[in-house]
Amino acid sequence: MKRLDIVNGPRNVPRIILGCMRMPALSVKDAEGMIRTALELGVDFFDHATCYGDGEAETRFGEAFARSGIPRGDVFIQSKCGLRLDRNEFDWTKENILNSVDGSLRRLKTDYLDALLLHRPDLIFEPEEVAEAFETLEKNSKVRYFGVSNVPTLQIELLKKFVRQPLVFNQLQLSIEQSQLIDQALYVNNKTTDMSVDRDNGTLDYCRLHDITIQAWSPLQFGMFGGCFIDHPDFPELNKALQEVGETYGVSKTAIAIAWILRHPARMQAIAGTMNPAHLKDICDACKADLTHNEWYRLYLSAGKYLP
Repeated sequence: MKRLDIVNGPRNVPRIILGCMRMPALSVKDAEGMIRTALELGVDFFDHATCYGDGEAETRFGEAFARSGIPRGDVFIQSKCGLRLDRNEFDWTKENILNSVDGSLRRLKTDYLDALLLHRPDLIFEPEEVAEAFETLEKNSKVRYFGVSNVPTLQIELLKKFVRQPLVFNQLQLSIEQSQLIDQALYVNNKTTDMSVDRDNGTLDYCRLHDITIQAWSPLQFGMFGGCFIDHPDFPELNKALQEVGETYGVSKTAIAIAWILRHPARMQAIAGTMNPAHLKDICDACKADLTHNEWYRLYLSAGKYLP
């Protein structure tokens, strides 16, 4: 497993994270097996959110982890708060942040979160309240590191004006097919294509400049939740390129799709959302493939992109 040190954050974390959104579909016994498999593969970083299964993902993980007997210090547990789907709103108020963390700790059966991310922007958030919440959580040793999820540059800047703790993660969508984070720079000042439209205010470069590690979600998906592009009939050229590059390294198309993300110099993490042990192993094989400059561009263009 490839690992990295996060500037102003945790050290020696894996490049691949296990996203636990689908864990409610597993029994406690199978969830324990999934956790053990992840650790065997070097994936000791687990991503949660209060909204995943309306708390059931955290509950199942907490039950399975307690049953496993694995020491708490052997794993990195991250959760996200802010999405209140029960109220159809996003909520970054101090009260909701503190209550959400307490709920996560109870469900996960742990005394602390290694990281807490604010989950998508609250359109009417008060940064002073967020700062107060973070101070309380850090003072009470309930959260070690902080970050955001799906948050653009100026809202991060607004947070940083008031929040003392470094924001060390930003969880953002990225795959070969959904590569909007990196596309716009190619087409700057080009009126002939919508690809020149800056939809995220340079979030990728901003994160690199400010030492914020990007965690790429849905790294095998097309569209927002369109499905997996691996072996999908709508992406023949992409799958052909993935297959051929994969043969070079002796790994699968899935592994190469993840390796494409890991090759980016931003040194991102990729979130694997699978609850299938064999599929997770397949994904982790990405660490065996150090793509060349040429291979990275070949894969990028095979997804239907073009160079101006």
